Amino acid sequence: MSVIKLNQPAGAVKKAKRVGRGIGNGRGRYCGKGQKGQKARSGGGVRIGFEGGQMPLYRRLPKRGFKNIDKVFYRIINVSQLEVFKANEEVTIEKLEEKGLVKKANTPVKLLGNGDLKVKGLKVSVNAISASAKEKIEKLGGSVNLI
Repeated sequence: MSVIKLNQPAGAVKKAKRVGRGIGNGRGRYCGKGQKGQKARSGGGVRIGFEGGQMPLYRRLPKRGFKNIDKVFYRIINVSQLEVFKANEEVTIEKLEEKGLVKKANTPVKLLGNGDLKVKGLKVSVNAISASAKEKIEKLGGSVNLI
């Protein structure tokens, strides 16, 4: 395999539409821009949300509440969902992802105490855990490690 023999798959490169090359192709004369006006000029057009100088909608509407930009969104797992693991197994976020309990391993996980746990000796490593979940795991001889 060499660089010379590499080919792009069919449809990977699309040719640019040539405008202003005769009236027969449907993009001649005005090149699909209509006649005159701001949107027909080169570099013309307005930004998203611009309403011709009228006070735009996003400024007319009242703003309410507070949005905390530092809020951490946890993915929630319940103790009952840990039944898929075997006794004395190590439970990490990567293993939770492998079992299909969480979708992405790069966001924080919180373990809650809903349901019953029968698996003994689990070694759980998560970002956050509730007191009831920690109690249920430790009662069965397991341990909890916060990342």
